[in-house]
Amino acid sequence: MAPPLLRIGTRGSKLALRQAVELADRLAKAHPELAAPGAIETIVIRTSGDREAERNLADIGGKGLFTKELEEALLDGRVDLAVHSMKDMPTQTPDGLAIAAHLPREDSRDALIARDATTLKDLPPGATVGTSSIRRKAQLLNLRPDLTIVPFRGNVDTRLARIARGEAAATMLALAGLKRLGREAEASAIFSTDEILPAPAQGIIAIEIREKDVRARSLLAAIDHRPTAICAAAERALLAALDGSCRTPIAALARLDGNHIALDAMVISPDGRVTHRLDRSTTTSRARDLGHELGMALRELAGPNFFGTA
Repeated sequence: MAPPLLRIGTRGSKLALRQAVELADRLAKAHPELAAPGAIETIVIRTSGDREAERNLADIGGKGLFTKELEEALLDGRVDLAVHSMKDMPTQTPDGLAIAAHLPREDSRDALIARDATTLKDLPPGATVGTSSIRRKAQLLNLRPDLTIVPFRGNVDTRLARIARGEAAATMLALAGLKRLGREAEASAIFSTDEILPAPAQGIIAIEIREKDVRARSLLAAIDHRPTAICAAAERALLAALDGSCRTPIAALARLDGNHIALDAMVISPDGRVTHRLDRSTTTSRARDLGHELGMALRELAGPNFFGTA
């Protein structure tokens, strides 16, 4: 059997594999030679974030735990492309690597999953909500300060099962992941972005390559979704300006309207009591500048000690 023409590296969860399949399908449609059986191989790589499934990400290294081993596989040549949920990616790409494509963004909103409630308001006073996202925790407490928030990690199936077993009254998941898995009907409620602003780059699949791999870059150019790439540039520039990490409650969402881009962004204290939110727009050619400028404006508005708020 001939060796594969392209090797895709991915995490092993159902959602990650679904994202890898979407990438392979798009590449095969754009390049007929990749549609042949065996032309594309998917290689599963277990990341530190997967191995440490019960520990708080912020305590064991942050977002890079979901990308480190995939990036090592790229650098040593075991894979040609790495598929990432972009919201899990640090803002700095390692030397020698580059983001070469973005797939069309799925619904960026957050969803509530609850056993005995249909909306957040329906949860009883003091109800336990499981989430390990400091952004979700802060925004939930802003809306419902009576809630008890507990750490809750795991893939989509794991978290849905934990709610079914009654380990918490509710949890929150990205609607994008539920939709990609065909499980959006299990959402009890979908939050508007006025209620819960999503994480920067939520719903975006990013494809990383070796920076000098001209062939991979050329293959991906045919499927790169420019509107998504523009929004990602703005949101990640904002995150970089705020020095965003797993310990930083930051939310942002960019939207396009013709050749204009609007960016809605927020920083919020971990306890949900204090929020700073700004919304600005400009031409799409200045998307990255917009993200940086809005991030710096939020940093100035919040003050140097804001993220230390208890």
